[in-house]
Amino acid sequence: MADKSLNRTELVAAVAQESGQSQATVNGVVDALFSVVSSSVAEGTKVTIPGWIAFEKTHRAARTGRNPQTGDAIEIAASDSVKVSAGSKLKAAVK
Repeated sequence: MADKSLNRTELVAAVAQESGQSQATVNGVVDALFSVVSSSVAEGTKVTIPGWIAFEKTHRAARTGRNPQTGDAIEIAASDSVKVSAGSKLKAAVK
């Protein structure tokens, strides 16, 4: 697994340099992007940037599980989650 990572500050700086915009402007755009994606997915709307990435809300039904220490049956409550899928352009860039 790669030891490299790009945190939010580094991402904003890199996008600002690439686009010629100020870091404050890019930071505002990143905030707005995350806000729109999170509120849309929370409402059940699938957000897709074709070829790059897709976010969608998923639902997990209630189910019976097992306590791994005791083996006792436990009830696991229903819950909502998020599915993130990489698009073809992102997958091709990784190869």
